[in-house]
Amino acid sequence: MSDHLTRALATADLKGIRRGIEKESLRALPSGHLALTPHPLALGSALTHPHITTDYSESQLELITGVHAGVEECLDELRRVHQFTYHALANEGDERLWVSSMPCTLPTDETIPIGRYGRSNVGRSKSVYRMGLAQRYGRRMQTISGIHYNWSLPGVTSEQYFGLIRNFRRHSFLLLYLFGASPALCSSFVDGRKHELQLLNEGTYYMPHGTSLRMGRLGYQSDAQSSLAVSYNTLDSYAASLEDALTRPYPAYEKVGIRNPGGDYNQLSTSLLQIENEFYGTIRPKRVIEPGERPLHALRERGVEYVEVRCMDLDPFVDVGIAAQTMRFLDVFLLHCLFTDSPPDTPDEVLSLARNQHRVAERGREPGLMLECANGQCLGDRRMTDWAASLLAQCEPMAAALDRTHGGSAYAEALAAAKATLADPASTPSARVLEAMHKGYGDSHLNFIRHRSEQTRQSLRALPFSAEALAQAEAEARESLVQQATIEASDTLPFEEYRKQYLAPERMLLD
Repeated sequence: MSDHLTRALATADLKGIRRGIEKESLRALPSGHLALTPHPLALGSALTHPHITTDYSESQLELITGVHAGVEECLDELRRVHQFTYHALANEGDERLWVSSMPCTLPTDETIPIGRYGRSNVGRSKSVYRMGLAQRYGRRMQTISGIHYNWSLPGVTSEQYFGLIRNFRRHSFLLLYLFGASPALCSSFVDGRKHELQLLNEGTYYMPHGTSLRMGRLGYQSDAQSSLAVSYNTLDSYAASLEDALTRPYPAYEKVGIRNPGGDYNQLSTSLLQIENEFYGTIRPKRVIEPGERPLHALRERGVEYVEVRCMDLDPFVDVGIAAQTMRFLDVFLLHCLFTDSPPDTPDEVLSLARNQHRVAERGREPGLMLECANGQCLGDRRMTDWAASLLAQCEPMAAALDRTHGGSAYAEALAAAKATLADPASTPSARVLEAMHKGYGDSHLNFIRHRSEQTRQSLRALPFSAEALAQAEAEARESLVQQATIEASDTLPFEEYRKQYLAPERMLLD
């Protein structure tokens, strides 16, 4: 271990690590079809509730924890939010949360309901943004669900966070191999689309060595966005790249127009990106924003506050979609990304990393799989398993430092589990999904996830949930509805004026 790394780990405030989770899940019927009902009123306002909202679709819940110093405390809160959600769903019928990242049986694209957030300007803008996503990418792609892991360490500068991000992008293939859990999908997702998947049985397509189809070419991908050459070398270069995409008209989107002939909105703008969140990526630099503030302005004004890891699949074998051991490995991995050398990226490397991501997403368990290595530290192709083993070995000081800080050996155990998974591809979540589908469900992805979703619903409903906790959650839901009504009553601007003001380019600049 280098003197630099020893000093960095010794002086870092590892007890100050903070994490939070955002977990997306579709609401599904017992049959495995998408629930087309509105967001349950008992869950409160999707616009203002701090812990329960919707993602793209009205049928896609997003459950959000607060910020936590402890892994178990974070999971405890996530489990409580699930319990309240299931309490509300149970009072309205038999809906359950779909436990796979790849969606349940979907209706026709135009039938998938877009999230609704009320009649306020901010609520309407959220829905119009989603209509724009539908115009640009189709609604099916947006029904993919995942886990976002938000992470920070005290004293880290924006420059250091961007170093972390560059290394994360280089090495996130390891996370797809270790934790990818979407090697198969329901055929409704690819109806009418070109793809390279193999037919496993009637209704199920897969990739034999796939790990995370969610992160492959069928997932969050965009030909338009592939033209973006976003640099993660500095906050300034990143902000300039995004600002260009947010202000540059894109011909295909200009053809769609902002409004249709009937006056309804097609999208928020005709630029390559409508707003900052439209930019897809495995990880994002983030900053808590003030009401009405543009995220890019917040980053420029106050710097990076935390990173959002976006490449984690839902784990169908875990009741809340992510295990404590997985979170501990992410802590180790992110420290490795932060405290090891991180050369500047180049346009060629950015393209190479995209190819690596697709290879591991679609072929990660393939024996002898080779990845491209072109970051200034190594050139040419490298065997994926060798590269992964080297990274895991380099993570040992981080795991040891975290165990010294917190006591026990939980972090070393998380790293050991990752090494064991690397050595045995059959033990990966993606392989276990395929094995379970084959053994008990006739190779049907739909039937396996239906069963796992029902088991998860029953296990979460069986957990103790005190009357006090229920009353508190119900009060929070009611308060969110009051907050939404207050926002709606205070609006004075016509929506078109609000849209123009919010999207004005100067809103992204420093004051």
